[in-house]
Amino acid sequence: MEKNSLIYVAGHTGLVGSAIVRELELQGYKNIITRTHEELELLDRKEVDIFFAEQRPEYIFLAAAKVGGIYANNTFPAEFIYQNLMIQTNLIDLSYKHKVKKLLFLGSSCSYPKICPQPMKEEYLLTAPLEITNEPFAIAKLAGIKMCQAYNRQYGTNFISVIPSNAYGLNDHCGRNAHVVSSLINNFKEAKVNGSEVVTVWGSGKPKREFLYVDDLANACLFLMNNYDSTEVINIGSGVETSIKDLAEMLGRITGFNGRIIYDTSKPDGNTRRFLDSSRIKAIGWKPQTSLKDGIRFTCEDVFSAS
Repeated sequence: MEKNSLIYVAGHTGLVGSAIVRELELQGYKNIITRTHEELELLDRKEVDIFFAEQRPEYIFLAAAKVGGIYANNTFPAEFIYQNLMIQTNLIDLSYKHKVKKLLFLGSSCSYPKICPQPMKEEYLLTAPLEITNEPFAIAKLAGIKMCQAYNRQYGTNFISVIPSNAYGLNDHCGRNAHVVSSLINNFKEAKVNGSEVVTVWGSGKPKREFLYVDDLANACLFLMNNYDSTEVINIGSGVETSIKDLAEMLGRITGFNGRIIYDTSKPDGNTRRFLDSSRIKAIGWKPQTSLKDGIRFTCEDVFSAS
């Protein structure tokens, strides 16, 4: 990408999209195209087609998606598969139609099998059944990866796909539909505000996750847009695993919560372990810069300052 290239960030108000915009601005890119949901309905192919014809983006970061944690995936499976399939289908196909130079598609680590060798290598995709609680979302993301590969093979496009580990950071939404980090931060925030002595965490606390600060993920996405042209999917991870229990205890210390943390084992754990093999991206020269402790502290400061 050149500094004056026309770059469209789809999903710029979300966690990953907003971080990509921050990183583009930090690196001096001058022509960043964004549209809110009210300005452009990505589920409407006609609207998206008109947008492409008028704006003529050269590069696209496809970060737009319907996302959420275990509760949201369990409760709204039809919305997760339909909306994600429609958004990515419209953007990928119209990127081909309008001759976009390069597109980066954001996949998800939940697209790996439920029972999968660890750390998870890119070639393990589609080798076994998925975890049932997020299967609709995972299938949509797998379809996006395969669509990019199919268009590359048939049409000679340059559409790349990445699979990040669990992203967290500034501008994540909180509440029941949130990802684990933002959901837990919200729980601790509410406990502090309400003077509660108990914070409840879904599941046993035993599952392990690999958390990646979203600004590191954004940096990796720009790095790959400029340095990676393979049709093969590529992982982006922090290289560090943390249990949900250890995460909750870290949040307790950082937020100054002195009460009890209890684990509701009637709620699902999801995958017991989800750890990416990021050797491929590290081999071409990228590595994360933010420790989990620092990233959690930055995120807590942002959330608590918004009170």
